[in-house]
Amino acid sequence: MSDAAVWPWPEGAATGIGSLPGIDVAEAQRVVLGDLPDFPHLPELPARGPGADLVGRGAGFLVELPVELYAGRWRVAARPGKDLRRTRDLLDRDVDQLTEQAAEFTGPVKVQAAGPWTLAASIELPIGGRLLRDPGAVRDLTASLAEGVAAHVRDVAARLPGATVVLQLDEPSMPAVLAGRVRTESGLGTYRAVEATLASELLRQVVDAAGVPVVVHCCAPDVPLDVIRSSGAAGVALDLSLVERLDPLGEALDAGLGLLAGAAPTGLSSGPAGVASAVVADRVRKLWRELGFPAAQLAKQVVVTPACGLAGATPAFARAALAACRDAARRLHEDALS
Repeated sequence: MSDAAVWPWPEGAATGIGSLPGIDVAEAQRVVLGDLPDFPHLPELPARGPGADLVGRGAGFLVELPVELYAGRWRVAARPGKDLRRTRDLLDRDVDQLTEQAAEFTGPVKVQAAGPWTLAASIELPIGGRLLRDPGAVRDLTASLAEGVAAHVRDVAARLPGATVVLQLDEPSMPAVLAGRVRTESGLGTYRAVEATLASELLRQVVDAAGVPVVVHCCAPDVPLDVIRSSGAAGVALDLSLVERLDPLGEALDAGLGLLAGAAPTGLSSGPAGVASAVVADRVRKLWRELGFPAAQLAKQVVVTPACGLAGATPAFARAALAACRDAARRLHEDALS
């Protein structure tokens, strides 16, 4: 592992993946800033409905590629309409709240957007079928997204002049895209698998355009670590409970990739012990020991997070999960100092 590696977060940091329960963005932002003071993020509240969901919000960043809702799905539209206006209005409200509450903040702040492959696997063409079926359309979408997220990052950076913006690209669909498992509309077939080199090339286009450190989040099994590494991302966010093969993860971390370790559960089924900071810290320690890396490196390279978004949790559980991540990260930092 390179001693010269520098990650865009302080030692002993914790953050959230993005989504939280509820519809009150002011309260959600207060919770994040209070419970995650070293590495807060812009909360997402999908319970507010279309436009606040992962795909709708991601589509709202697209430049000169308008979308609309049709039969409950997002599709490319001929011109901007009420659905896109609602999507952008929700984002504007969220960024306004972040500005109001964190104007004096100094340190890293994370914002999130759906990545190009998840959008391509989710948004439909006007004539039917996902954008994924048309390689040219996928390239157009990627260029549009790159321009849009770069503008979003610049906007947040200008509003929070003391902060360092980190961009998270959410790519839950990327493993299915690479494996040729994305279903067609009929459900009887699948779209052709995308080559890893092309997946990395288009992901890198967005990473490079952002102009800030980028983390790629994928809470599905079989996270494509090679694709993420070669895209130029600074880190990967994943669910520790889904890690089955240690060697690929070890190789990626040894090459300098940062890790947002999804160690806290996202629902009440886990029981109260599952959100105890000691339990969360032990999950991260166990993985680190199995990988064989120096204990002193853990708090520098690893950020503790929930396993995935918390939109499906109760507000009390979500807050407990964020607090457990924060306290677990501090425990791990204390380990490194002892």
